[in-house]
Order: sequence, then structure tokens, then C-alpha cells
Amino acid sequence: MAQSEPLVLGIETSCDETGVGIVRGQTLLADAIASSVDSHARFGGVVPEVASRAHLEAMVPTIHRALDTAGVRLSDVDAIAVTAGPGLAGALLVGVAAAKAYSLAAGKPLYGVNHLAAHVAVDTLEHGPLPEPAMALLVSGGHSSLLRVDDLTGDVRTLGSTMDDAAGEAFDKVARLLGLPFPGGPHIDRRARDGNPEAITFPRGLTGPRDLIDHPYDFSFSGLKTAVARWVEAKERAGEPVPIADVAASFQEAVTDVLTRKAIAACTAAGIETLVIGGGVAANSRLRQLAEQRATKAGIRLRVPRPGLCTDNGAMVAALGSHLVAAGLPPSDLAIAANSSMPVELVRV
Repeated sequence: MAQSEPLVLGIETSCDETGVGIVRGQTLLADAIASSVDSHARFGGVVPEVASRAHLEAMVPTIHRALDTAGVRLSDVDAIAVTAGPGLAGALLVGVAAAKAYSLAAGKPLYGVNHLAAHVAVDTLEHGPLPEPAMALLVSGGHSSLLRVDDLTGDVRTLGSTMDDAAGEAFDKVARLLGLPFPGGPHIDRRARDGNPEAITFPRGLTGPRDLIDHPYDFSFSGLKTAVARWVEAKERAGEPVPIADVAASFQEAVTDVLTRKAIAACTAAGIETLVIGGGVAANSRLRQLAEQRATKAGIRLRVPRPGLCTDNGAMVAALGSHLVAAGLPPSDLAIAANSSMPVELVRV
């Protein structure tokens, strides 16, 4: 097996995206995605059973598309990596079962990897080797976490996480309040560009003096979501039009303010000079802008993958798998199970 520049195929099915990526070393060769988001839109959120069925239907065509794009055959790959968790149980099972089948049929080693660690690894495809230690802020529909990364292949620690709603979940819920489509993040981002971020003062969760002692790096967006709902309801009861752009901008400012403030504080306290931001919410234009401003002021190097690599994709799984193979770490057993609550400290299984 090649150790310096391993050719790895990665499979991602933790939520509603069927992603298959192929990397050689840290060079991206293919990133094929089949999304079932349109099937969930009418429900206002991801329906696990619908996602699982969509993964079943999309898996084989998406793998073939990735192989064709990369110009390789399954027999050419050195290893197969798959998201083993965290995520939706049924969706994970489809990906893990498929990876096992391809691994067994092609005689290739299998690596079950952590979805969150993969979001960090994907940055290396765009910006090169990750300085260690590094800080990672992961923000998505299911996760808002601050991670200290001392070794991407096995030493990742949680410094803080969401205590209720994740940032992406809050975006979806507020979008629904404002009558915007699912998924809410991109729509709020677009509407916020025409709004005033200072029009409404929404709360910043877990930023009070006591919070900064007990929960310095944790997040809470449930109270913010409730505050937006009450503000909108008050306007509607008064028969006044809801200024959607201003609400979107003020809400978005509250979220990105807390995320970037805590991430920079964690870097400063730990003396870490590199901050990576990943996950679907990392595609948000205001988060990128504010993070860049605050990182520059604090003397911290900011790394954010391009938006297409921030959302769930197979490239990130292949990237982490490539790190594991290159490090000479043993593959997973074919008996590995999907783990919907897999802790980030468990980079691989």
C-alpha cells in the first residue's frame, strides 16, 4: 500500500448528502455529491427515513461518478474511508454498509472515521498541512464545537460545544419564522445583506460574566431563537410588517458575534496561532468576514475552506482517511458499527 501519496475513496452519509470523494495524498481528484435536500424542504427539516432511502438510491451512481471524474478504478484505490459517526443512525448505516461491501469486494482496507474530525481534515486539501496545535470551530446544522487539534489522526479534544440548538439549527428555525425556505442558512445570509445588523439587539447566549467562567467556550442559541420568535410575534400582533432583512441581519450578527468571539478567545488563551472554521455554517459570508477581522486583529491565522468543502462531502472523509493511511495507522475491523453519537475524541474506529 502506498504510504506517501495514498489514493483514498471517502464516503459520507451522516445527514442528507450522499458524498463520495477521492484524494491522492492531499490532492482532491473528485468530489461527487447527491443531495436529498429538496425532498426534505416541504417538511421544514431533514426527515431521517427519507434521507436513508435517498442514500440507498444514490450510493452506487455517486461512487461511479466519483471514480469516472478522478479517472481511476476501484481496484486502484489504496483504502476506503467512511463516516462512522456522528450523524443520523439510519443514514450512517447506509454509508457504513456500502463501504464494507466495497472494501470486501475490492480487497481494500476500511477506515471508519469521525465526521467532525473530517471537517477539519478537508481544509488541508485547500490550504496544505495543518499546523499543530490548531483550533477548530465547527458549525453546522447538528454541531457547534470548539476543538483543540494537536494531532489530526488521533489527538482532538473538545473545549466547548452547544448546550442546546446548534448554530445551523437556529438558522433553520429562524428562517421558518420569517417564511424563508429550508435550509435556512443561505436564505438568511442573502436577506441579511439588505438589512441593518444593529437594527435589533438580540441576546448573545452564554456571554455573561458568570457564563464566561462556567462555560467559556460553550454555545447556546435556543434563547436567541426564542427572542427572535417573540420579537416577530409582537410585530405581527401589532399589525406591523416584519422587516425580514433587519431581523435576518440582526440574528445573523448575534450568532456570528458569539461564534467568533469565543473562538478567538480560545486561541488566545491557549496560545494557538491557527484557527480553522468548518461545517455548513462556515459558508456564511458574515461569519467569514467577522472571523477574518477578529483573527487579524488578534494575530491569528484564519483558514476556512471554500464553501463547497464546508458542507458535508465525501472529500473530507477521503482527506482524513488519507492522513490515517499516510500515518501508517491500522484499518478498522469490518465489524465496525455506525455510532450516531460518536465523540470527536474518537477520530477513527
